Amino acid sequence: MAAIQSNMKSESGLISRLANNEMLLGYLFILPSLIGFLAFYAVPAVRSVFISFTEWNLLTEAKFVGLANYQDIFADDRFWRSLQVTLTYVLWNIPLQTVLAVFIAVMMDRIHNSSILRGFIILPWLMPNVIVALLFLWLLDPTLGIVNIFFEAIGIGRQSFFGSPDQAIATIAGVNIWRHMGYNAILIFAGLKTIPRSLYEAATVDGATGWKQFWSITLPLLRPVLVFVIVTSVIGSFQVFDTIAVATQGGPAGATRTIIYYIYQEVFERRISMGTATAASVVLFLILVTVTIIQTRYLNANQSDLAEYS
Repeated sequence: MAAIQSNMKSESGLISRLANNEMLLGYLFILPSLIGFLAFYAVPAVRSVFISFTEWNLLTEAKFVGLANYQDIFADDRFWRSLQVTLTYVLWNIPLQTVLAVFIAVMMDRIHNSSILRGFIILPWLMPNVIVALLFLWLLDPTLGIVNIFFEAIGIGRQSFFGSPDQAIATIAGVNIWRHMGYNAILIFAGLKTIPRSLYEAATVDGATGWKQFWSITLPLLRPVLVFVIVTSVIGSFQVFDTIAVATQGGPAGATRTIIYYIYQEVFERRISMGTATAASVVLFLILVTVTIIQTRYLNANQSDLAEYS
């Protein structure tokens, strides 16, 4: 009996050592990523919060000024205008991009889902933002752009697009919708593949139409994927910069000066002030955290209707 107990203790110790070794091995695997996260994200983020309480132009010593930078940006009409432009862009971008991505994913799932087609759909997302912006800058040129030549040929008349205060932000949204909807469609398509086909077969037997199946089966079971797509798209939309920097430089008349471009101008063009720029960055971070929490809670991101059918 004593020998059995001794063997059991030795086996238990061996299992404990193996578990500890596996845990240590796991930590070693994530160590490079952890170092990169701390060095390039966590530490700069904490330092940015400190800089937001200082007056610093990159050339002289930082001087602590308390909440003066936050008071400056909150009193700056350009800051509030940039927030308004950013929200306008988000409202243009997110609904259209999400609807088109869902439509493309469903069409791929029900009609044709070849890997070649998926490759073509994701191709715009693989192109650099600067290249996409230049491409559309040429296509939508008021004088030589092929889009305006086509419009004139069919009697619509030439449009300013990037050069019009009324059309510029919608045009920027359209360019980025074209670039990102394929990537989102691939994510949603992957989510569609997790839905059991038997649910659609049972619904067909019960007489449910395709539209009824979409609203009753597809959308509810896609909720976790859709929440991920919407949350990441909103975060990305609040940080739009490349297309604006190439195509409009925040113009015309500030019509495309988003919050990120406002921060850029504060650092490199207007005041060369790291303090006010990082203060605006902190405000943007708090806005994104708040919006993300609201989205995940309202859309029940941690719940999946698929569990009811498993």
